[in-house]
Amino acid sequence: MKKLLQQSNRDFSGTYDLYGRLLFKISMIYLGNKDDAEEAMQEAFYRLLHKSPQFYDAEHEKAWLIRTTVNFCKDILRSAWHKRVEKMEDIEKYYDSPQDLDIIREILKLPVKYKTVIHLYYFEDYSVKQIAEILNLKESAVKMRLQRGRQLLKIELEGEEE
Repeated sequence: MKKLLQQSNRDFSGTYDLYGRLLFKISMIYLGNKDDAEEAMQEAFYRLLHKSPQFYDAEHEKAWLIRTTVNFCKDILRSAWHKRVEKMEDIEKYYDSPQDLDIIREILKLPVKYKTVIHLYYFEDYSVKQIAEILNLKESAVKMRLQRGRQLLKIELEGEEE
């Protein structure tokens, strides 16, 4: 049996420094808005502090934070307020490469269910198996979402070249 990490071993500021940027980027992919993305990221860390879950290792903690962030982003997207307000900000300052920016803009246009798997796979280098575990999906579902997301991106990116 795996040994759980002891609560006293957790360094919150270190965890925030380690995963904050990742969670923010995932939130931006989902929500497309800096304020909402910051709220989602903060909510994930709030839940980490107040629920004090026990983790087997750092990867388990990271997966929990990603899943918590994604779930909160979904809650925001389902909210009545978000459905009535359409916001989109320039995200240039959050990505370093101009090439990444073009692709991120296209990813933001994708349906919600494709955004996270595309981002985790291509920008965060997670395997299909890891993404399936993080998002509580079957590996076949992750593969299908990746395939359909790539097809949609290809259509959009090819359309821009004309």
